[in-house]
Amino acid sequence: MRKKIVAGNWKMNNDLVATNTLISELLKKEKTSNAEVMIAPTFVNLLEASKLLKDSSIIVAAQNMHFAENGAYTGEISATMLKSVGVNTVILGHSERREYFNEADNLLKLKVDKALEEEMKIIFCFGEKWEDRSVGNHFMVVESQIRNALFHLEDENWESIVLAYEPVWAIGTGQTASPEQAQEMHAFIRNLVKEHYNSAISEEVSILYGGSVKPENAKEIFGKNDVDGGLIGGAALNADNFIAIVNAF
Repeated sequence: MRKKIVAGNWKMNNDLVATNTLISELLKKEKTSNAEVMIAPTFVNLLEASKLLKDSSIIVAAQNMHFAENGAYTGEISATMLKSVGVNTVILGHSERREYFNEADNLLKLKVDKALEEEMKIIFCFGEKWEDRSVGNHFMVVESQIRNALFHLEDENWESIVLAYEPVWAIGTGQTASPEQAQEMHAFIRNLVKEHYNSAISEEVSILYGGSVKPENAKEIFGKNDVDGGLIGGAALNADNFIAIVNAF
């Protein structure tokens, strides 16, 4: 049975005080669903988050990592550094990393390989922009991003992969992706994995939706057959909203 997952990507938000406050608030909230919960604070607060959540079921993830073990990469963070502070899950390929930092498929492939080598779990993100969807290229773009970065993996590697579809055009743009559009793409993704690998892997891999999930729409989105949870942005910065999304399952 596929895992249900709700992951909060805090992006470049919350200093140390705010991190402590939000985690404290999350720990006080009642979780009524069986969804696995993750949060991804900024790098400088990962150690503190790991300490605060060491006796909790909430998993701490990183927002990014470098593909090298160490070296002259000023400002970068390695997988071993993350593991040394208790972080064993990493988000890779987020649309903002692709857009603002020019992270291409070949670079993400290296990061994926390194994370797997270090026995880390990966939330791998992908998705199309409006200019792609408006001309009907959305399936092609998504397939290319997945194929180029992940389809060299061995079958057993997929136990460590969670997929996250981000319709970039529906995030902070005023455009809205419907639950039906989310389901359509998630079904396409699952079938793509089935065709390249097998039905066992495609039915086990969790596919999260990252298109502006809120308490108001979470239940309908999560009710779709191939949507296994959400990668949550802005709503993850509020404990009430985030737990409401978690409990939408």
